[in-house]
Amino acid sequence: MIKLAPIGISDAACLRRLNQIFHKLLYSQVIVDNHNKIHLSDESEPEPDLILLQWRDDFYEAKHPQPEDILLLIEVAESTIKYDREIKIPLYAENRISEVWLIDINQQLVEVYRESQGNNYQNVQQFFRGDILTIEAFDDINLAVEQILA
Repeated sequence: MIKLAPIGISDAACLRRLNQIFHKLLYSQVIVDNHNKIHLSDESEPEPDLILLQWRDDFYEAKHPQPEDILLLIEVAESTIKYDREIKIPLYAENRISEVWLIDINQQLVEVYRESQGNNYQNVQQFFRGDILTIEAFDDINLAVEQILA
């Protein structure tokens, strides 16, 4: 178990905005989940900041979500950016999580990771204010970086 710094005010505000956005845009299409475990292996059950899960009527009551259930995983970082980039992102790639966003509060950008191969992502892009993001699983939905960072 690794102890990390508690979530900061800016991180929390960003997560609240994301919750609002995804509930509004994807209501009844996905489960928006915050700070709950995902099962990667018997030794690894991280708690990402936010995930969009495939809809299930039982709300994953029988078991924690698996990588194949995850449509989008988001980490919001202010003080943990190095840990998220060097430890968490490779772990997610290794477990074939299809799309990960790392929101860097300090640099005011969103890094989008796609196409996992081994413990890396082949497609990594940075988005700044003025840029538009799409979710791979919902390519008809466009989000301005400003909506996320405010």
